[in-house]
Amino acid sequence: MGDGLLKVYETLLGFYGEQNWWPVDEEYHLRHGSDPREEIVVGAILTQNTAWKNVERALENLKREKLLSFEGILKISLEELQELIRPAGYYRQKSQRLKVVARELSPVSKLESVSREELLRIKGIGRETADAVLLYAGNRPYFVIDAYTKRIVERVFRREGSYEELRRWFEDNLPKDIKLYKEFHALLDEHAKHFCRKKPVCEGCPLIQVCTQPLR
Repeated sequence: MGDGLLKVYETLLGFYGEQNWWPVDEEYHLRHGSDPREEIVVGAILTQNTAWKNVERALENLKREKLLSFEGILKISLEELQELIRPAGYYRQKSQRLKVVARELSPVSKLESVSREELLRIKGIGRETADAVLLYAGNRPYFVIDAYTKRIVERVFRREGSYEELRRWFEDNLPKDIKLYKEFHALLDEHAKHFCRKKPVCEGCPLIQVCTQPLR
Protein backbone atom coordinates (compact mmCIF):
# COMPACT_ATOMS: atom_id res chain seq x y z
CA MET A 1 0.00 0.00 0.00
CA GLY A 2 2.96 2.31 0.58
CA ASP A 3 3.75 2.11 -3.13
CA GLY A 4 0.16 3.07 -3.94
CA LEU A 5 0.30 6.16 -1.74
CA LEU A 6 3.65 7.19 -3.17
CA LYS A 7 2.32 6.73 -6.69
CA VAL A 8 -0.57 9.07 -5.90
CA TYR A 9 1.86 11.59 -4.39
CA GLU A 10 4.22 11.46 -7.37
CA THR A 11 1.32 11.75 -9.82
CA LEU A 12 -0.11 14.81 -8.06
CA LEU A 13 3.34 16.39 -7.70
CA GLY A 14 3.98 15.93 -11.42
CA PHE A 15 0.58 17.40 -12.29
CA TYR A 16 0.41 20.39 -9.91
CA GLY A 17 4.04 20.98 -9.00
CA GLU A 18 5.34 21.89 -5.54
CA GLN A 19 2.83 23.78 -3.40
CA ASN A 20 5.36 25.04 -0.81
CA TRP A 21 2.70 25.07 1.87
CA TRP A 22 2.29 26.69 4.52
CA PRO A 23 2.48 30.19 3.00
CA VAL A 24 3.98 32.85 5.26
CA ASP A 25 5.07 36.45 4.73
CA GLU A 26 8.78 36.16 5.52
CA GLU A 27 9.46 39.84 4.77
CA TYR A 28 6.82 40.95 7.25
CA HIS A 29 8.43 38.97 10.04
CA LEU A 30 11.91 40.20 9.16
CA ARG A 31 10.70 43.80 9.33
CA HIS A 32 8.84 43.40 12.61
CA GLY A 33 11.04 40.90 14.44
CA SER A 34 8.31 38.27 14.76
CA ASP A 35 8.54 34.58 14.01
CA PRO A 36 6.95 33.05 10.86
CA ARG A 37 5.88 30.07 12.95
CA GLU A 38 3.50 32.34 14.84
CA GLU A 39 1.75 33.19 11.55
CA ILE A 40 1.32 29.47 10.83
CA VAL A 41 -0.27 28.86 14.23
CA VAL A 42 -2.58 31.86 13.84
CA GLY A 43 -3.52 30.69 10.35
CA ALA A 44 -4.24 27.18 11.61
CA ILE A 45 -6.80 28.57 14.05
CA LEU A 46 -8.32 30.99 11.56
CA THR A 47 -8.77 28.37 8.84
CA GLN A 48 -11.08 26.26 10.98
CA ASN A 49 -14.43 25.96 9.16
CA THR A 50 -13.60 28.51 6.46
CA ALA A 51 -11.85 28.88 3.11
CA TRP A 52 -8.24 30.00 2.97
CA LYS A 53 -9.11 33.16 0.99
CA ASN A 54 -11.02 34.37 4.06
CA VAL A 55 -8.05 33.59 6.29
CA GLU A 56 -5.79 35.66 4.04
CA ARG A 57 -8.03 38.69 4.51
CA ALA A 58 -7.87 38.31 8.30
CA LEU A 59 -4.09 37.87 8.22
CA GLU A 60 -3.75 41.01 6.10
CA ASN A 61 -5.75 42.93 8.70
CA LEU A 62 -3.42 41.74 11.45
CA LYS A 63 -0.36 42.63 9.39
CA ARG A 64 -1.71 46.09 8.59
CA GLU A 65 -1.92 46.77 12.33
CA LYS A 66 1.49 45.13 12.93
CA LEU A 67 -0.16 42.54 15.19
CA LEU A 68 0.61 39.25 13.42
CA SER A 69 2.44 37.67 16.35
CA PHE A 70 1.62 36.08 19.67
CA GLU A 71 2.66 39.30 21.40
CA GLY A 72 0.40 41.38 19.18
CA ILE A 73 -2.59 39.13 19.73
CA LEU A 74 -2.12 39.17 23.48
CA LYS A 75 -1.76 42.93 23.78
CA ILE A 76 -4.95 44.02 22.00
CA SER A 77 -8.43 43.70 23.38
CA LEU A 78 -10.71 40.82 22.49
CA GLU A 79 -13.06 43.25 20.74
CA GLU A 80 -10.28 44.68 18.57
CA LEU A 81 -9.10 41.20 17.67
CA GLN A 82 -12.61 40.17 16.71
CA GLU A 83 -12.90 43.03 14.23
CA LEU A 84 -9.55 42.27 12.64
CA ILE A 85 -10.28 38.58 12.11
CA ARG A 86 -13.95 39.02 11.20
CA PRO A 87 -13.37 37.93 7.54
CA ALA A 88 -12.39 34.43 8.73
CA GLY A 89 -15.81 33.82 10.25
CA TYR A 90 -16.68 32.58 13.75
CA TYR A 91 -14.65 35.59 14.84
CA ARG A 92 -15.87 35.67 18.45
CA GLN A 93 -14.93 32.04 19.01
CA LYS A 94 -11.67 32.28 17.09
CA SER A 95 -10.56 35.45 18.88
CA GLN A 96 -10.87 33.64 22.20
CA ARG A 97 -8.99 30.65 20.82
CA LEU A 98 -6.21 32.85 19.49
CA LYS A 99 -5.77 34.49 22.89
CA VAL A 100 -5.49 31.11 24.60
CA VAL A 101 -3.14 29.62 22.00
CA ALA A 102 -0.89 32.71 21.94
CA ARG A 103 -0.59 32.53 25.71
CA GLU A 104 -0.04 28.77 25.91
CA LEU A 105 2.52 28.60 23.09
CA SER A 106 4.58 31.63 24.07
CA PRO A 107 7.49 31.72 23.52
CA VAL A 108 7.13 30.17 20.09
CA SER A 109 10.18 27.97 20.74
CA LYS A 110 7.75 25.74 22.67
CA LEU A 111 6.77 24.32 19.27
CA GLU A 112 10.08 22.48 19.19
CA SER A 113 9.17 20.33 22.18
CA VAL A 114 5.42 20.53 22.84
CA SER A 115 3.76 17.14 22.55
CA ARG A 116 0.65 16.41 20.53
CA GLU A 117 -1.16 15.53 23.77
CA GLU A 118 -0.28 18.92 25.25
CA LEU A 119 -1.57 20.70 22.16
CA LEU A 120 -4.83 18.77 22.28
CA ARG A 121 -5.37 19.94 25.86
CA ILE A 122 -5.39 23.59 24.69
CA LYS A 123 -8.93 24.85 24.20
CA GLY A 124 -9.66 25.34 20.51
CA ILE A 125 -7.08 22.88 19.19
CA GLY A 126 -8.43 19.64 17.79
CA ARG A 127 -6.61 16.84 16.01
CA GLU A 128 -6.41 18.46 12.59
CA THR A 129 -5.23 21.81 13.97
CA ALA A 130 -2.72 20.13 16.28
CA ASP A 131 -1.20 18.12 13.45
CA ALA A 132 -1.08 21.17 11.17
CA VAL A 133 0.76 23.10 13.88
CA LEU A 134 3.17 20.23 14.53
CA LEU A 135 3.89 19.61 10.85
CA TYR A 136 4.06 23.10 9.40
CA ALA A 137 5.17 25.20 12.38
CA GLY A 138 7.04 22.55 14.35
CA ASN A 139 8.53 20.60 11.43
CA ARG A 140 7.43 17.39 13.12
CA PRO A 141 6.31 14.25 11.21
CA TYR A 142 2.54 14.28 11.72
CA PHE A 143 0.28 13.84 8.71
CA VAL A 144 -2.73 16.16 8.59
CA ILE A 145 -6.10 14.60 7.78
CA ASP A 146 -8.78 17.00 6.60
CA ALA A 147 -12.10 16.63 4.81
CA TYR A 148 -10.42 16.84 1.40
CA THR A 149 -7.99 14.07 2.29
CA LYS A 150 -10.77 11.83 3.61
CA ARG A 151 -12.76 12.31 0.42
CA ILE A 152 -9.86 11.40 -1.86
CA VAL A 153 -8.81 8.40 0.22
CA GLU A 154 -12.36 7.06 0.21
CA ARG A 155 -12.66 7.40 -3.56
CA VAL A 156 -9.17 6.37 -4.65
CA PHE A 157 -8.46 3.64 -2.09
CA ARG A 158 -11.96 2.73 -0.85
CA ARG A 159 -10.69 3.30 2.67
CA GLU A 160 -12.62 4.85 5.52
CA GLY A 161 -11.70 5.31 9.15
CA SER A 162 -11.46 7.65 12.09
CA TYR A 163 -9.09 10.59 12.06
CA GLU A 164 -6.46 8.64 14.01
CA GLU A 165 -6.82 5.54 11.84
CA LEU A 166 -6.25 7.50 8.66
CA ARG A 167 -3.37 9.49 10.13
CA ARG A 168 -1.59 6.30 11.19
CA TRP A 169 -2.31 4.74 7.79
CA PHE A 170 -0.52 7.59 6.02
CA GLU A 171 2.35 7.67 8.48
CA ASP A 172 2.81 3.88 8.41
CA ASN A 173 2.86 3.76 4.61
CA LEU A 174 5.02 6.76 3.80
CA PRO A 175 8.67 7.56 4.50
CA LYS A 176 9.13 9.75 7.58
CA ASP A 177 9.85 12.74 5.35
CA ILE A 178 8.54 16.08 6.63
CA LYS A 179 8.79 17.82 3.25
CA LEU A 180 6.84 14.94 1.64
CA TYR A 181 4.16 15.16 4.34
CA LYS A 182 3.76 18.91 3.76
CA GLU A 183 3.66 18.62 0.00
CA PHE A 184 1.35 15.60 -0.04
CA HIS A 185 -1.21 17.20 2.24
CA ALA A 186 -1.16 20.41 0.18
CA LEU A 187 -1.42 18.47 -3.09
CA LEU A 188 -4.42 16.50 -1.85
CA ASP A 189 -6.17 19.75 -0.93
CA GLU A 190 -5.35 21.23 -4.32
CA HIS A 191 -6.65 18.15 -6.10
CA ALA A 192 -9.89 18.19 -4.11
CA LYS A 193 -10.54 21.76 -5.18
CA HIS A 194 -9.96 21.07 -8.88
CA PHE A 195 -11.17 17.52 -9.54
CA CYS A 196 -12.17 15.54 -6.45
CA ARG A 197 -14.95 17.91 -5.46
CA LYS A 198 -18.09 16.88 -3.62
CA LYS A 199 -19.42 16.23 -7.11
CA PRO A 200 -16.28 14.84 -8.76
CA VAL A 201 -14.93 16.11 -12.07
CA CYS A 202 -13.35 12.93 -13.42
CA GLU A 203 -12.60 14.09 -16.96
CA GLY A 204 -8.95 15.08 -17.08
CA CYS A 205 -8.28 13.89 -13.52
CA PRO A 206 -4.65 12.78 -13.14
CA LEU A 207 -5.72 10.00 -10.74
CA ILE A 208 -8.33 8.48 -13.03
CA GLN A 209 -6.21 5.37 -13.69
CA VAL A 210 -5.82 4.50 -10.01
CA CYS A 211 -9.19 5.70 -8.69
CA THR A 212 -11.61 2.97 -7.61
CA GLN A 213 -14.70 5.14 -8.06
CA PRO A 214 -14.41 7.18 -11.26
CA LEU A 215 -17.55 8.44 -12.94
CA ARG A 216 -17.88 6.77 -16.33
